[in-house]
Amino acid sequence: MEKAAQAVGAVFLLVGILGFIPGITSNYDTLGLAGHGSEALLLGVFQVSVLHNIVHLLFGVAGLMMGRTHAGAKNYLLFGGVVYLVLWIYGLLIGHDSAANFVPLNSADNWLHLVLGLGMIALALLLNRRPTRATTPRV
Repeated sequence: MEKAAQAVGAVFLLVGILGFIPGITSNYDTLGLAGHGSEALLLGVFQVSVLHNIVHLLFGVAGLMMGRTHAGAKNYLLFGGVVYLVLWIYGLLIGHDSAANFVPLNSADNWLHLVLGLGMIALALLLNRRPTRATTPRV
């Protein structure tokens, strides 16, 4: 569980860093602080802004820190997954050209958030199972 949370955290940290690297982020010259006006695209697909990248960095650090304990790792994966599912729903409901799209999000981000949310929750639930101790049958 702890290693999974730290791995997820490391990926988020890496994504946050990559969002600030021209070439990996296309249209880098349009990277905005926040809002749907940022036309920067991580890997040419996912709309990002400075705020979006900072959120990834913070979420990554949280995963590395919370992944130090079983309880912290479980909470990070479970509640982080819930946050991503809420973000997926939010992204589906708002207009991508509206002021409500302050992160910013595009369709690719929305579907990635669904996969991330479900994946993190699945990790939290599947890895939480502890092996039961074998008992010797009584004769």
